[in-house]
Amino acid sequence: MIVRMWHGRVPRDKAQAYRAFLKERAIPDYRSVPGNIHVYILERAVGEVTHFITMTYWESLEAIRSFAGDDVESAKYYPEDKEFLLEFEPRVVHYEVVGQA
Repeated sequence: MIVRMWHGRVPRDKAQAYRAFLKERAIPDYRSVPGNIHVYILERAVGEVTHFITMTYWESLEAIRSFAGDDVESAKYYPEDKEFLLEFEPRVVHYEVVGQA
């Protein structure tokens, strides 16, 4: 199993709307891809900025490729993201899950 992690920052006053967007648009998109196991969204407010980390769990690198395209480490963005994000980080990171309880 592979975890794909993405980080984004939004102004704190847009965090609630971004959270709603993620639940309505992004999470269903992830879940629609064969090979997606789980989606977790982490949120942390720091001052006037709210950080979001999206952790998606996948069966394989091929499953990630069907979601992200051939460059699996390239971040995938939605048109709506421009309304929220302070910047567009170009890369994601992947971790192989080697233990669980």
